Amino acid sequence: HPKLFLSTDWENIRIALAFQREVINLIIPEVQPDLIHCYDWMTGLIPAMARCMGIPCIFSMYRLDSPRLLLSTIEERGIDAAAFWQHCFYSRMPVNYEETRNTNPVDMLTTGVFAANLTTTLSQTFLNTLMDGNGPSAPCLLKTELLNKLHAGILSTIAPAPDPSFNPATDRALMRPYGPDSHAIGKPYNKLYLQEAMNLPMDSTVPVCFWPTRLDGSRPGWRLMADTLKTILDRYHTQRLQVVAVAEGDCQDHLRALIDRLQAWDRVAVCDFDARRYRLAYAGSDFVFMPLYLDPCALPCRIGQRYGTLPIGFDAGAIHDCVEHLDAASGHGSGFLFKHFDAAGFLWAVDQAMAFYAQPRDWRACQIRRIMTESLSRFDPDETVRQTIDLYGRVLNRPMMEPETKPDRASLPQIAA
Repeated sequence: HPKLFLSTDWENIRIALAFQREVINLIIPEVQPDLIHCYDWMTGLIPAMARCMGIPCIFSMYRLDSPRLLLSTIEERGIDAAAFWQHCFYSRMPVNYEETRNTNPVDMLTTGVFAANLTTTLSQTFLNTLMDGNGPSAPCLLKTELLNKLHAGILSTIAPAPDPSFNPATDRALMRPYGPDSHAIGKPYNKLYLQEAMNLPMDSTVPVCFWPTRLDGSRPGWRLMADTLKTILDRYHTQRLQVVAVAEGDCQDHLRALIDRLQAWDRVAVCDFDARRYRLAYAGSDFVFMPLYLDPCALPCRIGQRYGTLPIGFDAGAIHDCVEHLDAASGHGSGFLFKHFDAAGFLWAVDQAMAFYAQPRDWRACQIRRIMTESLSRFDPDETVRQTIDLYGRVLNRPMMEPETKPDRASLPQIAA
């Protein structure tokens, strides 16, 4: 029933249903966990199954896109949805199982929110925007469920933190590790290696911008970058600005064709995602392109600041939460933000970044040292873990264990994700 699939391709739906089938089949006969924590629409059926079995469940919401699938389609993929169909959320009020199975699609994302004991998001600004009516709000039914959770006191926000391995001082993917005090030596060295790996002219003095997210045609951020790429390259031709993209997606071929039309293979490079090259790009670049509209996570912004690679992003969602516009005169801020989501806004932010890059090297180094130092403490993975465990204790109605107490591992609850 292709007309029911919204904003998500069928391959992702097949993967999601296969994953959920394996989790459900594992939990029902074998694991029986004390708590389940699952993420995004790709696990939307698991909270419904967990509620049917009386297992507490936390559902973390990442994005707004969600397919709508008939129960019959779900069951064709090996999931016995009849066992928990009453806990799913439908496009309209269901009458009974037989009437619903072939006519009333399940909204996967709203089902996760509806059935979970507690829902979390990654950004308070992102959540506020969804529900305050300013800008693109959540679909009406999803918004209603989020408001229900909020009024019930079971809607929380936990900001993500980069994996601890994203630290330029210890990152094994880098050719030369560096810290806040040694970035002025380490970053140019890694830039040369990145340029060599991406078949770009090797020059440690040119500004390099890194595109870190999927080249997804359904996301307006990619379209904004593609629409402005020629202007950016022309405007900073003298500075020989380079752009690297370590990303896959349905628009990768479109980007390659655009590079061909612009005859810009010596200025722009794109390759499939590779974990080592992705990390190297943070270390070897000067700026992270993040013109994403209402981004719910903004992890590349957080990682970039750790590596001394300053974000250029739209001032909304999670980007607003973790990046402040740089005011070097007052020693405040960590990136370059634009408030109007259009070509003029994005180009203004790029201009601000390039004006920063044109400043004397020692002056820039002082600001980058400050940003790196602040980000290593501000985006602390231990704090995110503590908040998450606190939520687990809340859902299980158990107090947070004091740090001094050593837990008995045999008594710890099993947690399935």
